[in-house]
Amino acid sequence: MTMHRDGASKRPLQSAVALAYQDGKGAPKVVAKGRGLVAEQIIAVAAEAGVYVHESKELVSLLMDIDLDRQIPPALYRVIAELLAWLYHIEAAKKSGTAPPPAPDTEAALPPSTPTGKP
Repeated sequence: MTMHRDGASKRPLQSAVALAYQDGKGAPKVVAKGRGLVAEQIIAVAAEAGVYVHESKELVSLLMDIDLDRQIPPALYRVIAELLAWLYHIEAAKKSGTAPPPAPDTEAALPPSTPTGKP
């Protein structure tokens, strides 16, 4: 599972979205999302479980529009795939004791206008 938050610590309400992905099960799904206290709980649960939290205001904004238990839209496949690949590299670096790779620029990978698939 990966989790994303908007990282806007100066805003009164932060947002958080958790994604889950299983090989062979299609695209990642939105498994939790919320603002304010719910976002804080999502982040706390992720931290307790050792799940990496990636901050991206724009990506979270797009993911918040996706209904729970729904797959991410094809327009977001590339950016989420880059994040998943990066997470796999982080895990490999931890196991081998090497320095983790730098985070991908998710904002640059987002399409200019990303449809969320919502009517």
